[in-house]
Amino acid sequence: MRWKALNLQSWGRTCSDSCLATRPERVSEAISSLADVDASGLLAHGAGTSYGDVGLNPGGRVLLTQRLNRLLAFDPETGEVVAEPGVTIADLLRVFPPRGYTIPVSPGTAFVTLGGAVANDVHGKNHEGAGSFCNHVRWLDLLLPSGEIVRAGPDQRPALFQATAGGVGLTGVILAVCLRLVKTQSNGMRVDERRIADLDGFLAALEEAEPGAHSVGWIDALSGGRALGRGILQVGRVAAEPAPPPSGRTRSLPIDLPGFALNPLTVAAFNALYWRRVPVGGRQRLLAYETFSYPLDALLQWNRLYGRRGFHQFQCVVPTAEGPTALRRLLEEASRARAASFLAVLKRLGDGRAGFLSFPRAGYTLAMDFPHRSGTLALLGRLEWIVRDHGGRLYLAKDSAMSPEGFAEMYPELDPFRAVLAEVDPNGRMTSALARRLKLRGTA
Repeated sequence: MRWKALNLQSWGRTCSDSCLATRPERVSEAISSLADVDASGLLAHGAGTSYGDVGLNPGGRVLLTQRLNRLLAFDPETGEVVAEPGVTIADLLRVFPPRGYTIPVSPGTAFVTLGGAVANDVHGKNHEGAGSFCNHVRWLDLLLPSGEIVRAGPDQRPALFQATAGGVGLTGVILAVCLRLVKTQSNGMRVDERRIADLDGFLAALEEAEPGAHSVGWIDALSGGRALGRGILQVGRVAAEPAPPPSGRTRSLPIDLPGFALNPLTVAAFNALYWRRVPVGGRQRLLAYETFSYPLDALLQWNRLYGRRGFHQFQCVVPTAEGPTALRRLLEEASRARAASFLAVLKRLGDGRAGFLSFPRAGYTLAMDFPHRSGTLALLGRLEWIVRDHGGRLYLAKDSAMSPEGFAEMYPELDPFRAVLAEVDPNGRMTSALARRLKLRGTA
């Protein structure tokens, strides 16, 4: 295999990776790459849409999967598609909705690969009704660190499947994914939008939304006092009628904004205008699924909004009973820090999760973006403690600052995960920056 020195960077641009990388175009090439792995370890890397260090292996080897992007099989009776790990959500959306099928679960970007969706067991705006991504995976073909290829799923080698679903790439290299698609009436989403005055109103509105809907809230994270938690709630349902397809035109941010561009004054002004974009009485719109689900995908390289120093995304989930108190404390801490987050999202999650380290649990999930500057890491530490106080957890796909002690406390199924790793990779050939930082393999 050919290995090339390469510098990779996280989507948040706060983590970078000087590594040796290979870009196989055939599964056979991916298999042969294992022969070159040394003590620095190997990690598969997809589209690079993870915000922190989960997809990086500094000083080691990285297998880039984007050219392993073939659709291998499709059964129109069951809706099951078999694809290589480099196939993206966007690829599936180009092919299958015209055939009456769509993806069951999607994160906030269509650029994520199937391998990445499995490794992080991603969730979507419909989690309460649909569960997480790997709840819809029938089986995986996995290249183990030993070179053996095995098939794992909920009904075959279930422990290995549970360690791979949300297992952040540490059990091996995914070679194929069998995903069950769902039937759809159209590409249209009937979307109700309304202003919400405060946090209590938001939680009540999320409780009212039916579990099968796609529900998401934008929060003004700089608001405080009586307006703490104000924002906009969107509730989308599949429409019987089709919507105008997206134009397909995208824009790209050509430069990094200067660091001073995002400050409490400019972000507060933006948030005030954004909150008022929805009329007082609310509105209903017919949108294409892609337009509703991936608003940020229309601006390529939007991460440059935060300047060269980048940003951190903090995403947590807290149990339903703890939600009102925990979310209030988190928003008050962010507002007090004046950390200028204009991308803050609130959703309700259900019980669906497929893996030992899968993020979702029944409760509320809050995501906030913070520019990387003096005091940001200390703020993230304070937010982590609030989450721990209320029995919640942080999302590994977004994390760049969690403590190993916090991680071990938040993920109670860490021991069975480690047991599988000890079985399939006793020498630690699969590794990452996140695995070392959080001591995923323990103290050894």
